[in-house]
Amino acid sequence: MAPLGGAPRLVLLFSGKRKSGKDFVTETLQSRLGGNICAVLRLSGPLKEQYAREHGLDFQRLLDASTYKEAYRRDMIRWGEEKRQADPGFFCRKIVEGVSQPVWLVSDTRRGSDIQWFQEAYGAVTQTVRVVASEQSRQHRGWVFTPGRGRPSSGRSQ
Repeated sequence: MAPLGGAPRLVLLFSGKRKSGKDFVTETLQSRLGGNICAVLRLSGPLKEQYAREHGLDFQRLLDASTYKEAYRRDMIRWGEEKRQADPGFFCRKIVEGVSQPVWLVSDTRRGSDIQWFQEAYGAVTQTVRVVASEQSRQHRGWVFTPGRGRPSSGRSQ
């Protein structure tokens, strides 16, 4: 049985490396389909909100591309993985609560467990979309290779 939220007719799970254009693609699709038809859902929102709450941090500053967020990135990733290990659907359930539009675009699907949760919850209406951009395009958008965050050509979602 599907979790709280409406029964979607289409769920698109977007993945891709950092600065590949996932947000651009999902926001463009939403603007063309209309906000009454299409909802853009972000897994990183509830993760950052819960992390900020539990660690006494500024949630709004964790949402932007700032040095503030970068200072907490490694610990936030570790913490998020611990939450997912304890409950793989923790963040997924949070983003679908109360969504009534028939088309859902999940703009930042980074983990196999997230994909699995949506596929199990919503079945055949769930599809995956991989957004790909050249390293040059990503750099033009502000991406900088950071040692310890994976190799530029590793295929890992950065």
